[in-house]
Amino acid sequence: MSLNRNEKAVVVSDVAAQAAKSQTLALAEYRGLTVEALNKLRVTARAQGVYLHVLKNTLARRAVAGTPFEAASESMVGPLIYGFSEDAVAAAKVIADFAKTNDKLVIKGGAYGGKALDVNGVKALASVPSKEVLLSQIAGLLLSPVQRTAAVLAALAAKRGEGAASTEAAAEEAPAAA
Repeated sequence: MSLNRNEKAVVVSDVAAQAAKSQTLALAEYRGLTVEALNKLRVTARAQGVYLHVLKNTLARRAVAGTPFEAASESMVGPLIYGFSEDAVAAAKVIADFAKTNDKLVIKGGAYGGKALDVNGVKALASVPSKEVLLSQIAGLLLSPVQRTAAVLAALAAKRGEGAASTEAAAEEAPAAA
């Protein structure tokens, strides 16, 4: 079913609006995937906040023209599913994780930060931990020196406390002996 000119304009503006607020684009060829598998991929993508859509490549090229994702225009060949995400790694992660379990989904490329990504670039981006994980790792690193300092000070206080207790005990015993 082909779209008329107005419907195409709506699709282009919808994708352009999504591209304007996204950081990452991941492209994958879906040839041979069953409808059930595609629906499973869409559900996973939706849960991760990824805009996943099958588009005509000409419409996709028009939608990303003038955006940082224009760098991926050369990869827009064949039956592709487009994943846009506001999170820097979410689109790449969803597509790469699904491709691991389903060999019919083939990663073709993507774009991040105005640069085109090849297959290995998308996989490398997918291997980066999510924003939440990175923030918790940073918090752990910042908390670690404080925890170590507190442990050393507690040990020092305990040692001084033992020394003070033994000095007081010795002082009490000394007058009794005299």
